[in-house]
Amino acid sequence: MLQPKKVKYRKQQKGRMKGNAQRGHQIAFGSFALKTLEKSFITGRQIEAARQAATRYMKRQGKLWIMIFPDKPLTKKPAEVRMGKGKGAPELFVARVTPGRILFELDGVPWDVAKEALRLAAQKLPVKTKTVVRRDYVEN
Repeated sequence: MLQPKKVKYRKQQKGRMKGNAQRGHQIAFGSFALKTLEKSFITGRQIEAARQAATRYMKRQGKLWIMIFPDKPLTKKPAEVRMGKGKGAPELFVARVTPGRILFELDGVPWDVAKEALRLAAQKLPVKTKTVVRRDYVEN
């Protein structure tokens, strides 16, 4: 599962996400990509499930890049605990994504295989997505 080896501060405030992605919104490495259309927190488990779904469909051909990393700790209090008494313990790590952010990139497989692999990956994620293709991509 993806998570940082160490963090400067154990607990973070939740914060707010507004606007579109300012970075990570263009294809950098591959020819095909999965782009988010909503804002959300995506957990390390969801990223790993999507990665497995895509690589299994591609039968480990081609290359898959994960373009997000869960570095924000979310805290949770145990069940049936009264209000107050401080912030809960860190429970999991999430990646913040805003509309336009590239989540996964693919290369080395035909367009129809890539499209289906990214569709299967998208089903594992809590956001609406769309598949995008590099501008200068030419089918062989």
